[in-house]
Amino acid sequence: MIVLKDSQEKILAALQSVVGIVERRHTLPILANVLIRKTNAQIQLTTSDLEIQIRASAELGGSEGSFTTTVGARKLIDILRTLPADQIVSLESNQSKLVLKGGKSRFTLQTLPAEDFPLVQEAPNFGPVFGVPQKTLKDLLSQVSFAMAVHDIRYYLNGILFVAEGRQLSLVATDGHRLAFTSALLDAEVPRQEVILPRKTVLELQRLLSDAEGTIEMQFAGNQARFGFGGMEFVTKLVEGKFPDYNRVIPVGHKNIITVGRAPLLASLQRTAILTSEKFKGVSLSLEPGVLRIASNNAEQEEAQDELDVDYSGEPIEIGFNVSYLIDALANMEQEMVQIALADANSSALITIAENTSFKYVVMPMRI
Repeated sequence: MIVLKDSQEKILAALQSVVGIVERRHTLPILANVLIRKTNAQIQLTTSDLEIQIRASAELGGSEGSFTTTVGARKLIDILRTLPADQIVSLESNQSKLVLKGGKSRFTLQTLPAEDFPLVQEAPNFGPVFGVPQKTLKDLLSQVSFAMAVHDIRYYLNGILFVAEGRQLSLVATDGHRLAFTSALLDAEVPRQEVILPRKTVLELQRLLSDAEGTIEMQFAGNQARFGFGGMEFVTKLVEGKFPDYNRVIPVGHKNIITVGRAPLLASLQRTAILTSEKFKGVSLSLEPGVLRIASNNAEQEEAQDELDVDYSGEPIEIGFNVSYLIDALANMEQEMVQIALADANSSALITIAENTSFKYVVMPMRI
């Protein structure tokens, strides 16, 4: 039976949409495979790592009839990538193997039975469906994902908090030293729901979401979230635990406000960061009316100093920061100007942008 027959480009695109979560090494060999379910010309591709499951549907030709099997996902992708984009490729079943043909090339691949593939058990009681444009969620994730913790023992920080309430969806990420917050309007009113998406899920969503037209639909359950977009269904386990109260962390009423060009500030920080050490990434910011001085030094007694003209008329302040935290935030923005609100040398700084009042970035100071 011809399981599918179409151009290399189309088959590869369908497979690439589901293989991001497939690990090359796994305790269960079948999790290295993609589940292929055929119903006439309609093909359903499913992958899983027991915590995330991705399913994509596509019309990929082939014989009439039904067929299911599993085959090594990465191997299949690696072979397809070596074939020309416009070449017609077919995948045919032959006893317990699949034969991939393209031009004069032929590859025989071992399969494992479809009934052994461990599908994620979906929660029976998902909440109401709500949605935002794909591009909106992609932008929201990029505005906060850099502030997620990595391998923190406080496991609830290794991800992003989603809060849906009324007609607002808010996303928050923090690693305990800095916090990023952003929000967008929903297409419908929903009751308050809070979930923490794991880091791997966030990175995979960022890879899959596009700037194309179309809505991403979301549903949350007690221990799962489900996303539907562009012919794909994405189900993920959630991180259990209580996320910190982010509203208490975001400062209010800081009087000293600087307005500065994002790109010049980013370039200045990147220059002064060169003379920080691996262990100590501190830079000091000295602020006087009209001028911001940025300085760093290291154990070899090397020093860097830079100066920027800024819109500022408040009190002189000197404050230290981990330069990486400032660079991360500025590098993930596109706006021309940013505002930095400060109180004193011991209080968190609040970075905002005029064009997007919902975005807030808080960074803790450090002793220099």
